[in-house]
Amino acid sequence: MAKRLISMMAIASIWALTGCNNAADSVDATDQTPEAAATAADSSTPKGESAVGTIDWSLVDSGEKPADPTNYQYPFALDSQNVRDYAEYFDVDNATAQHNLTISMASNEALSKLLDQLSDSYTSHEIIDSKNMKLVIHTTPDVAASSYDYVLSDDFAKGLVLPIEIKPDSKKGEVKAHGEVQE
Repeated sequence: MAKRLISMMAIASIWALTGCNNAADSVDATDQTPEAAATAADSSTPKGESAVGTIDWSLVDSGEKPADPTNYQYPFALDSQNVRDYAEYFDVDNATAQHNLTISMASNEALSKLLDQLSDSYTSHEIIDSKNMKLVIHTTPDVAASSYDYVLSDDFAKGLVLPIEIKPDSKKGEVKAHGEVQE
């Protein structure tokens, strides 16, 4: 039972990690007006990305409205084996497990948007699986601490809220299943 849950969480972590793309869009000054080329030459921030220092949450926002989690049609049945395994492993009730399992499997949506802005300032991330689930992004000290309630837009978890916390603590560690960092 626990092996199946850990295997499922490892797959979700792989999905989250494969969404990481630290490549920046380059700006070609030959395709721009002289004013735009000068601005691009003066800026060290790639097109479409905010300057490292603060997260531009408007670039992360999905535009989706939050759903009511109490009446949500989750993709996992409350009494399914996956939900029961998750509940047992993380010591939460089945309703919390159902909610967290759905959000954690969709978390790559928000993570990939953040990685576009963080680039080399990203050090690691973890999902805190508890009654108050959240995605914690660890960064280098040049990024300001902040938090945001991201509303998922993918059909799998559309409208569910994933709380995100940016921690500029440069924390890296051995990544275990589900993005948790071993300290």
